[in-house]
Amino acid sequence: MHPKPTPQQLAWQEAELTMFLHFGMNTFTDQEWGDGAEDPAVFNPAHLDARQWVSVAKECGFGYVILTAKHHDGFCLWPSAHTEHSVKNSPWRDGKGDVMRDFVDACAEFDVKAAFYLSPWDRHEPTYGDSPRYNEHFRAQLRELLTDYSDIAEVWFDGACAEGPNGKRQEYDWASYYALIRDIQPDALVAICGPDVRWVGNEDGYARETEWSVQDASPEHHPGASGQVWYPAECDVSIRPGWFWHAAEDAKVKTLDHLMDIYHKSVGRNSVLLLNVPPNDEGLLSDPDVARLREFRAEIDRQFATDLAAGQGAVAELTDGSPDTCWEPVDEATPVSVAVELAGARSFCMCVLKEHIAEGQRVERYSLAARVEGEWRTVFEGTTVGHKKIDRFETVRADAVRLRVEASRARPMIQSLALFAKA
Repeated sequence: MHPKPTPQQLAWQEAELTMFLHFGMNTFTDQEWGDGAEDPAVFNPAHLDARQWVSVAKECGFGYVILTAKHHDGFCLWPSAHTEHSVKNSPWRDGKGDVMRDFVDACAEFDVKAAFYLSPWDRHEPTYGDSPRYNEHFRAQLRELLTDYSDIAEVWFDGACAEGPNGKRQEYDWASYYALIRDIQPDALVAICGPDVRWVGNEDGYARETEWSVQDASPEHHPGASGQVWYPAECDVSIRPGWFWHAAEDAKVKTLDHLMDIYHKSVGRNSVLLLNVPPNDEGLLSDPDVARLREFRAEIDRQFATDLAAGQGAVAELTDGSPDTCWEPVDEATPVSVAVELAGARSFCMCVLKEHIAEGQRVERYSLAARVEGEWRTVFEGTTVGHKKIDRFETVRADAVRLRVEASRARPMIQSLALFAKA
């Protein structure tokens, strides 16, 4: 049996873009990691508008949005009954506000999937380090978020861990966290320190050239599982140097060229791009960030506007644009080739390949060739494909393109082949 994605994992991969919203106490103290001793009185985003956050995400093509419900400082963006370190003791909306409520309501309004990050490391909570007591505290806060806010698509954990006030290192009971999530919101993905989505391994936004969604089961993150599982990669990176908003970084938003390079090397390498865009101390996405996001969306749309292979060739399954059809050879023997005849000679420099990952990831090695004046010329050699592989090469003018699958774990199932000219 070949590991396959769950419907939730498949939808997540097909969305391709997720937005992270790092917002909280650090936004007002100009820190990246708070120490938990902050005064809730400093949290007062006068113009907070979660609808602005989510509407911009929607406009720019992000299918999921993750809010930092609690960061390492322990300050909660919802009125938690299990700590005083929360919005209920801030001056914002006279202590009656609930950022999490505003956020999930906005996601529902704009048809974007809501997700949250709950830091396991809590520098404010006195039980941290007393492992059984803190695990119960953490589950209680997790239960609040899962129960009080419906339709959570993803819960995002990192592995940040330290010693508590008692000098002992906290031991997280991951299995109990996963069980709680599955019990209350069984359709929610559990990411990074979780069984459904894994960290790519850096915070630069770049996946590997060879990126498998099929991985060996992790004893910690896949309790009771053995063999291989579907465990796709997520590439996280911030649009700014830091993860939280800092006024001094308003002029340091990543350039469009940098973001496009990240896109090609994350989404274009069988991964999902998690781009952090931190709201400012007014409670809004800042103008430089919004402008760059809109440029980013426009550039993606421009580069991939015209598929020169669309509707071409005799193998309709490759070029019909349908996610429900795919080309597969008669048997599993490799190498195997398939060619697409174009409507005359065309100039192109990018090929986008997709596997039919609903049935798993299979291709191990492939090559692309272009027919130039009757001669086949290899233009690219690659390894994995997965959900999407974007290959860039020198512009070639050809009247046909050939995909040759050199090696595959099973019969290859190629959902689409698309060609694009230099944008």
